Amino acid sequence: MTNNVQTSAIMSAGMRVLRETLGLIEAEIFITTIKQDCFDYTEWRRDNLFENMNLEQLVHEAAEFERLHPETIPPNATII
Repeated sequence: MTNNVQTSAIMSAGMRVLRETLGLIEAEIFITTIKQDCFDYTEWRRDNLFENMNLEQLVHEAAEFERLHPETIPPNATII
């Protein structure tokens, strides 16, 4: 799979998840806000997403998510 095809597939999947989770209008608002605010996902993730979570908790949460949502794991992913 070329990078452009892979990127397109990821973007399509992301938009589908946003629409299904937030709805069309809210998904558009989310995207517009991120673009306007020069949103830095890496910084946000570091500061907010796993706040007050140690490594054991993070691993447990990831394993539980994988167990509940096996369809989200790409077919070529290496699971360790």
